Amino acid sequence: MNGDSEDITIISNGVKVEGKVSSNGSIRLDGTIQGDITCQGNVTIGDQGEVYGKVDGQIITIGGKVEGMINAKEKLLLETKANLKGDIFTKILVVEAGARFEGKSNMGDSRESNDSHSVSS
Repeated sequence: MNGDSEDITIISNGVKVEGKVSSNGSIRLDGTIQGDITCQGNVTIGDQGEVYGKVDGQIITIGGKVEGMINAKEKLLLETKANLKGDIFTKILVVEAGARFEGKSNMGDSRESNDSHSVSS
């Protein structure tokens, strides 16, 4: 990073994206994405945001609805109104009261790809 401010892409409420979204910076989503998000920075999904696909980022904050696998390399925060259906891979998981989560949670090293299956005892 060579600037004072990190690039943030904002997808506003009312905007619908179909397909893969990738960013070297951070993403804030208040609209709808039908496809995967791959982000080198942080991903914030607002209360009105919806994602139907895999979400990959450093710190992922979910305030809206997500159906798909989450791979947060550092931390995943499920806010009060979050509704997540899918498996989680993260080092740190924070779940606020009222958040809904359906799936498996895997803490420790984040998953590099969904092709490799690791077995731990």
